[in-house]
Amino acid sequence: MNDDEIDIFARTLYGEARKEGLLGIEAVANVILNRVQISKIAPVYWGRTITEVCLKPLQFQCWNPGNDNFCKILHVDDTDPVFHLCRHVAFRSKHGFLTDITHGATHYHDKQENPAWARKLIPVYEYKNHLFYREIA
Repeated sequence: MNDDEIDIFARTLYGEARKEGLLGIEAVANVILNRVQISKIAPVYWGRTITEVCLKPLQFQCWNPGNDNFCKILHVDDTDPVFHLCRHVAFRSKHGFLTDITHGATHYHDKQENPAWARKLIPVYEYKNHLFYREIA
């Protein structure tokens, strides 16, 4: 993994889960890695690399220019202890040192949201403010 990919991965984790603590950050990392793994077996919409998965339009809200987190993820650096943690999780995740606590989840959303795609599904994992799902049609 090159430094740019670690950086994009860490910024995605920061933008999506910085208020969720270590397990919440790791859960989002699991979703990203699960998407990469599935894409290697049967190419799907998300992309085949961590960078492609993170930056795929409309997949991770923090990368949408109109989202409040967009400016935050562009300007955060390692002086922020949570971003430093996200960078560490990104590195460990890529190198296989992260257990999939989400049971194969490829999607998640904030509990305060009610996206149409999740309305008839049962979460496979829940942590703080996020619900996680797999086998999304």
